[in-house]
Amino acid sequence: MAALLGSPTGRLREYRPVIALAAPIAGVQLAQVALTTVDLAMMGLLSVTAIAAGGLAILLYNQLRTMSVGMVTGIGNQIAGAVGRGEKRTGTDELDEQARVEIRELVRAGLFVATLVSLLAALILIGLGFALPLFGQRREVVEIARPMMIALAPGLIPMLWLNVLRQFTVGMRRPGSLLRVTLISIAVNALLDAAFIYGWLGLPKLGATGIGLATTLVQVFTLVALHLQIRRDAQLTGLLALDLWNFDRATVRRVVTMGTPIAFTYGNEAAITSIATVLMGIFGPELLAASNIVNQLAYIVYQLNIGLSQGSSILVSRSVGRGDRGDAGQIARRVLTVSVVAMTAFGLLYCLAPRAVVTPFLHGAGPEVVAAATGLLWFAIAHQYLKGAQNICVGLLRGLGDTKSSLRITLIGYWGVGIPVMLIAAYLLHWRGYGIWLGLCAGFGVTAVLLLRQFRADLHAE
Repeated sequence: MAALLGSPTGRLREYRPVIALAAPIAGVQLAQVALTTVDLAMMGLLSVTAIAAGGLAILLYNQLRTMSVGMVTGIGNQIAGAVGRGEKRTGTDELDEQARVEIRELVRAGLFVATLVSLLAALILIGLGFALPLFGQRREVVEIARPMMIALAPGLIPMLWLNVLRQFTVGMRRPGSLLRVTLISIAVNALLDAAFIYGWLGLPKLGATGIGLATTLVQVFTLVALHLQIRRDAQLTGLLALDLWNFDRATVRRVVTMGTPIAFTYGNEAAITSIATVLMGIFGPELLAASNIVNQLAYIVYQLNIGLSQGSSILVSRSVGRGDRGDAGQIARRVLTVSVVAMTAFGLLYCLAPRAVVTPFLHGAGPEVVAAATGLLWFAIAHQYLKGAQNICVGLLRGLGDTKSSLRITLIGYWGVGIPVMLIAAYLLHWRGYGIWLGLCAGFGVTAVLLLRQFRADLHAE
């Protein structure tokens, strides 16, 4: 804490660039997650089984959403690099025409890749809905989860287009316009959720399926609203190219080459959580519901680390583009310090008021669900530190242009350590849900250590 707040004129000035860029990104991330958090809270109005099934549907949706977003995440870094090179050529903060052309080509290529990837992801999500019985899920859970997944699937298309525009604004270091748009979408999502649950506004009562449909409709609303916001920004509108059919093949290859390792890295991260959720479902709806709630709470806090990761990654990419790698180590130190301070604050909240944290998601739930959720909060505290640190390190490596190392290390940490520990602790040691969360923490912890070592090696290799 002293490292962050020690000197009002010195320390805070050092941290300002990281916080200024990371804060609006984290705000947008939190607002995006608020959509599914509202969905999960609304499911509590239906039943515990609805929480279990809806949480499973949302988790699998997030698995595919996360991998799809990974395919276009590198666009922000590539745009930041183009900005840095343009500034280096002009010797000012202004961009030359070469940089402007490169940025437009990156936007076109990103939209083209996003279209193909989102269509494939939508088909996979629908297919997973029909495959749920093969993974040991109970009939009552499948009957709710499957139609909800079908309703969520089309929303992946506008969601990924939205993320391309988002990476465009982040790479240009103008992410603030996103926050207002996403905050409005939360209110719209809550209204539509309630309308489909209770049949308001003449809409049919669709239950959990209606909640999935509401999320899809909100993705379309958010995309349109963000596009209108960008059009009003004089510094962005001249660089926004939506004619994706005029894509440059070489630029598409650049986007795919950088995005593929990121997608599988993100996919590995989401996969270990999805596997944990499927295993939780085997222990019954009550434990699955408790785990879904705690996982959603941890996911909310995790968005702060995603903001820090993306913000620091963009700053590193811009520095590299300008030919100045010396500041990357300082950026890493600052961003990890901010993360530790934030995670400590949330950890204290969980310790001091565990029931108050989980109760909003448990309308009418039995005492066994409440007890399981509050017990899992202790694992969530460690989970937040470890998962947050590894995500920040992935972003720092991406800023240096190294995405392949992150993929290799996550394969080791998640599949070589996390899942084996999960299975041993849950089944051989009979720790059930607690064993599964122990495996999650072990996987993220090993991954964080290995990623930090790789970042230091890459930094000193130049």
